[in-house]
Amino acid sequence: MELTPVLLTREGFAPFGDVIETEGARHYPINEGTTERYHDLARVEALGPEPRVLVSIFVGQPRPQPIALRLVERHPLGSQAFIPLQEQDYLVVVAEAGPDGPGRLHAFRATGRQGVNYRANVWHHPLLVLEPDSRFLVIDRGGVGSNLEEVAIEASLRVAG
Repeated sequence: MELTPVLLTREGFAPFGDVIETEGARHYPINEGTTERYHDLARVEALGPEPRVLVSIFVGQPRPQPIALRLVERHPLGSQAFIPLQEQDYLVVVAEAGPDGPGRLHAFRATGRQGVNYRANVWHHPLLVLEPDSRFLVIDRGGVGSNLEEVAIEASLRVAG
């Protein structure tokens, strides 16, 4: 079975988290009018014992097409945001919550001007880039406790870039 990605929109992604983009976002001038602040674009969650927010850079490599989807993961103790540092499209695959783990999958095509913030406990596929050396600023949770759960999914699932 092959998933066909749809364009990433705030409305379509709302059940899974936030789309981080300036288009349509609340904004106002700061710094004596020399900067426009696009305000409160995502809700960062850091839960559990002794949480702290981590800021990292990930550099992703493309997978062979069509992309075989083998697992999904979730982070029970915090959100995880991916903000592209280049204007390169990428794919986002998320799963609805099922009674015993991940449920139905959804695929989105994001532009290089859109980031995503997965809410805590949202099942998602690891980073799926379409160009070599795709760089992302990643904001997620550090601290005490395990914040990663991975589950294998149906081996025949694919998504086209």
